[in-house]
Amino acid sequence: MKQETSPSRRKTGRPLSFDRDFALHQAMLLFWRHGYEGTSLGDLTAAMGVTPPSIYTAFGNKKRLFLEAVGRYLSGSVTPETIIAEASSARDAASNLLKASAAGFTGADTPAGCLLASAAISCSEAAADVQRELGAIRQSIEVRLRNRIIKDIEADELPGTTDADALAAHVMAVIQGMSTLARDGASSDKLLRVAEVAMAGWPVVNRRGRPRQTPRGATA
Repeated sequence: MKQETSPSRRKTGRPLSFDRDFALHQAMLLFWRHGYEGTSLGDLTAAMGVTPPSIYTAFGNKKRLFLEAVGRYLSGSVTPETIIAEASSARDAASNLLKASAAGFTGADTPAGCLLASAAISCSEAAADVQRELGAIRQSIEVRLRNRIIKDIEADELPGTTDADALAAHVMAVIQGMSTLARDGASSDKLLRVAEVAMAGWPVVNRRGRPRQTPRGATA
């Protein structure tokens, strides 16, 4: 899902003298790699090629810069929101989220893992509001997936006994775990196999609409 952030006010008569898009991308990579509190203003100015006053003029403060970097991270043609909305079923939505995570967490030109997960790992009490912001973003993705699951339950595409809340949370938990594995050096192939194992337990129904038990060891 694309996270929208309101533009910061710019002082009149002082046009920006740097490539804002490039600078924001560099900030995103730093936050992704080192986390919110692990990224200092000095790190940001060096990577972005700007002075502290320029950062304040363009973005307001470190928190607003971070949230705009998160917005950039979540933007693009393929986002959690579009993956869920365009999936033909809840199963496909979950599977595609897991596959996209495996690819995104192991990119050749980006830090390993998920920015939403890694950025807040070491946040202190002083940055609790940042943790809440990130938690709200993850929760919104989980809610979208849960609603898609409920839709399939109502259409008899999933057993009526399916716990939509737990199933959506399970997918999100696996994604967070995949992020940790990626930061520990796991390859995309390993993450894809983790995704396959997670999807093997997805609930299914037979043609009569009754829950079908998957034989132990078999793939659903």
